[in-house]
Amino acid sequence: MQVPAPELAQFYSWPSGWWLRAMMLHTLDGAYFGPDGGSKSLSNPRDRDVMLEVRRLAEVVLVGAATIRAERYKPMLTNAVVAIVSPSLDLPWEEPLFGESTHAPIVFTHSAALCEKNNSVAFGLAMQMHEQNKVQVVHLDDPAVDSLAYLREHGHRRIVCEGGPRLLEALFPYVDELDLTTAPFLVGTQPISFQEGQVQELTAQLTNWELAQWWTEDSYTYAKYLRQK
Repeated sequence: MQVPAPELAQFYSWPSGWWLRAMMLHTLDGAYFGPDGGSKSLSNPRDRDVMLEVRRLAEVVLVGAATIRAERYKPMLTNAVVAIVSPSLDLPWEEPLFGESTHAPIVFTHSAALCEKNNSVAFGLAMQMHEQNKVQVVHLDDPAVDSLAYLREHGHRRIVCEGGPRLLEALFPYVDELDLTTAPFLVGTQPISFQEGQVQELTAQLTNWELAQWWTEDSYTYAKYLRQK
């Protein structure tokens, strides 16, 4: 069934007030990475149009450190500020994202003492960039979850979380809207491996979501899910 593409500005409009939107791109078999080890090889021009439209009126683009390292974000030349969750501060500090963006990125991390203990080199680079006003380093007990409270307290309302999977997993209890793009590929997924003798407790949070709208183009499916409250 072919559902024609909508006007993107209308489909991805933002409601008033606080709103946390998550964006995900995955394959038919649930993989979020392609042959390049990232999402670029799964994407297409239309999917990138969707991302740019969501960013256009967003106030914060929230992303995990692993995604920043894998995708190598370009400088953010929009009104939105990039906010990065990086407990270790292991980031590509040499990238133009830091220093050439319209707004200095915000990096949410653990306490200064813990960061310096775990990775003194990365901590030193982060503090140097902070002093040069190329980045704002914010220390939090839980960098992922507590970042939302920080952003809200500082007046940011329209937040789009672009991943990666670990950050999305941590924030899903707070997500209002999920924009899910399904790419027409099967790339295979690797099973989770556990070291011998280790036991990991797996928990799942079942949440009711409503498929609000969807459309298709070039065998890609674009869906908007809203949390049922």
